[in-house]
Amino acid sequence: MEILEEAELCFPHLNTSCKKNTHPHFEPLLTYTLLSFISLFTVLLNLLVIISISHFKQLHTPTNLLLLSLAVSDFLVGLLAMPFQIHLVEPCWMLGDLVCVLHYFLLCIIAGASIVNTVLISADRYVAICDPLHYSSKITVKRVQVSVLLCWIYCGFYSVFLFYDNLKQPGRYNSCYGECVVNIVGAVDLVMSFIIPISAIIILYVRVFVVAVSQARAMRSHITAVTLQSSVTVTVKKSELKAARTLGVVVVVFLICYCPYYCVSLSSSDIIIGSAANIFIGFLIFSNSCLNPVIYAFFYPWFRKSVHLILTFDILQPNSSGVNVL
Repeated sequence: MEILEEAELCFPHLNTSCKKNTHPHFEPLLTYTLLSFISLFTVLLNLLVIISISHFKQLHTPTNLLLLSLAVSDFLVGLLAMPFQIHLVEPCWMLGDLVCVLHYFLLCIIAGASIVNTVLISADRYVAICDPLHYSSKITVKRVQVSVLLCWIYCGFYSVFLFYDNLKQPGRYNSCYGECVVNIVGAVDLVMSFIIPISAIIILYVRVFVVAVSQARAMRSHITAVTLQSSVTVTVKKSELKAARTLGVVVVVFLICYCPYYCVSLSSSDIIIGSAANIFIGFLIFSNSCLNPVIYAFFYPWFRKSVHLILTFDILQPNSSGVNVL
């Protein structure tokens, strides 16, 4: 009986050790396999997006720079976050208290950057559709670069604020040895990371959707312009409408993947570590980082062309950065 009890502990030689979860053998194996598969594809697919936008000069547009920043955050999710999600199934944390806190700290920066980048993408599409005459003057490459830099700086400072007590004394909230628990002000995180950005995204895209529908009707009626706010007459290119639709899919997928986690936080419900609900929510959040480049592959011809050039090593040719991929 004593041997059985010891086998159920994360660290059998310590009385203060946490207990392992009891799962059928196939469940942890299936979870680890799926996590490894998603992690590998997330890294590879987002790396293709990063190389494509960085290498080909035609893709150096304000909108694509926002997609590049989003791809970087998704790439880091696959590289740094997913491999450490063993505690989705098993609460035993073998890497120490400091690594535990740093893991959540980095995850907060990366996830925060994804959320803010999505807000910036929504704002970019809002200006492109609702104020196309002034888009090129308002949304410039330099302004987008500054916005992306501020986005990452903000996420870094916000994460320090959120995890200050945990960084100051790692492991202070653990109830047993081998546990990885952090404590943050949930209400602040809920408002700053969910309610405010999601509200902004929804408001911006509702406005974009209304204008896009008006433009589609106008084009079907062979009308080249429609009157919008303040009786200003504008026209929107088909390419802008297509970009808005594609990025709208990205935003919808983002909401589907992130909403369950924050809805649980909003309802003040607790999810047991290692439970089916915890595993499902974790998979949803991480799968978002893998789905974004898949969406680009389906909707963006330039991404398919650039991936072909990358995989065939044509980008190693001289002056390959000037190749036409549009």
